[in-house]
Amino acid sequence: MGRKTFSLVAAGLFLTGCSAIDQRASQREAQFEAENPPVGQILTLPDGRRVHAFVQGSGPDLVLIHGASGNLRDFTFDLTRRLTDRYRVIALDRPGMGYTDRTDAAYATVANNGAESPEEQVVMLQAAADLLDVENPIVLGHSYGGAVAMAWALARPEDTAALVIVSGATIPWEGGLSFSYKVPSSTLGSAMLVPAVTAFFPESKLEPIVDGVFKPQHAPEGYTKGLGSALSLRRDAMRANARQVNVLKDHLITMLPRYHSLTLPVEILHGAADTTVPAKVHAIPLSEILPNANLTQLDGIGHMPHQVAPEAVVDAIDRARSRAGLHKGL
Repeated sequence: MGRKTFSLVAAGLFLTGCSAIDQRASQREAQFEAENPPVGQILTLPDGRRVHAFVQGSGPDLVLIHGASGNLRDFTFDLTRRLTDRYRVIALDRPGMGYTDRTDAAYATVANNGAESPEEQVVMLQAAADLLDVENPIVLGHSYGGAVAMAWALARPEDTAALVIVSGATIPWEGGLSFSYKVPSSTLGSAMLVPAVTAFFPESKLEPIVDGVFKPQHAPEGYTKGLGSALSLRRDAMRANARQVNVLKDHLITMLPRYHSLTLPVEILHGAADTTVPAKVHAIPLSEILPNANLTQLDGIGHMPHQVAPEAVVDAIDRARSRAGLHKGL
């Protein structure tokens, strides 16, 4: 066999293998979605993009924005039931996550490009909120969602009643990110590694990964399944998540100088034992920058207060409501 023939055969086998992996990945994605369907409504924006929204309850509007790798089920697992008696709760899947489209569908297959900034995500989420007639909301953001909540207030300072930042990634940090974020957003990783993970990663391995986010606590029983964690294994979700996190620091650098302009009430709630998003890097500096912020640190609590200390989160929301003078629905 000549060198040219060998090369053609090798290329053919490689393409056949890639095709088989993509086919298996597509089958698993269909399975993940069948097992974890939307729990809310799918809103179609004027430009045709879709946003998944869970809406329940009555009272002042409360918008909930989830963190990286997650979806709105992170809130519907437990927190929303504690709030719907006195708030109209609107939980949203962020762009590219859960059942919400990317900010631009063309970005879904382009590595190292099109990473939705918090500001770009907010444009889309606020368009969905407008369809729901959301008015002067309290906006809660957890982890990555904290940056999106900050962008929300910066975009609509006169139509945002208050912020609640829970374990929020809001301040630029020193150093870089781990390979688990860098590789999936690289050209090679996006094209080859991501489909292989979707095709072959065992769902049984998700539980210890999720549990690790809770350190020093543990995930509540049934949380991994209730979250629909397998949705994060879909190819577009992995690509979107990796790119969003990879560029977050750069976008925080551009947002940071504007934080001081926010005079609305802000409740900052952070676990003192959070090693994923350390309070000393994010919550404490943020509280010193914002002119109307109140910081509460929870001793011994890690990155997931809304799951392991939900009463503290509800109290923070209620304080934000009181400080904002919201009385609708009482």
